[in-house]
Amino acid sequence: MGLATAIMPRILTILWFNVKTITLPECFAQMYAIHCFVAMKPSTFVCMAIDRYIAICQPLWYPSVVTESFVFKATVFMALRNSLSLISVSVLAAQRHYCSRNQIEHCLCSNLGVTSLSCDDRKINSINQILLAWTLMGSDLGLIILSYALILQSVLKLNSPEAASKALSTCTSHLILILFFYTVIIVISITHTTGMKVPLIPVLLNVLHNVIPPALNPMVYALKNKELRQGLYKVLRLE
Repeated sequence: MGLATAIMPRILTILWFNVKTITLPECFAQMYAIHCFVAMKPSTFVCMAIDRYIAICQPLWYPSVVTESFVFKATVFMALRNSLSLISVSVLAAQRHYCSRNQIEHCLCSNLGVTSLSCDDRKINSINQILLAWTLMGSDLGLIILSYALILQSVLKLNSPEAASKALSTCTSHLILILFFYTVIIVISITHTTGMKVPLIPVLLNVLHNVIPPALNPMVYALKNKELRQGLYKVLRLE
């Protein structure tokens, strides 16, 4: 929701009032907010994966490990790690020299989109973004894969198919959101690096990536609730 809050006001301003200009300080501030909230998503997925791992693989430890103190410390650590690490993105972008073009082919201030307008060498910006992507999002993805691999290994050892199915069903909603998030991230990265000549595609992907997940979250998690699921079936007259 934070990511959608960071970009939707600007998108709605463009659509409703046709105000397509933004000052450089505002653009760099939005760039920082976007990168922070994007980095917070895999961090949240890591916490969810660890939660599922303890609940399924070490259920007796769950009450003593997953406490309010643990959740608070994990949240503070993830927030500080991402907010401090990503300051360099906006700082390096602000140090570029913008002297000619002043129009980006996007409806939001992404690092690659903005720095592509600079007249000097932006190699340091690209290197910095790649390093941050690998160290932050890459490490988070590694922990997510490790957690779910251990969960799968533990579930396969269960003798009861019903118990295995019930354990895996608690992870399906997480895996749907994780798969969607990383798939779109990869596609957006490819469209940026290949320099697509159809600007509508990366713009559309950026908007979908920032708007659809917050819209899907309530549905994905709410449908795990039996009462809500039955109510939806009645509305759609599937029963």
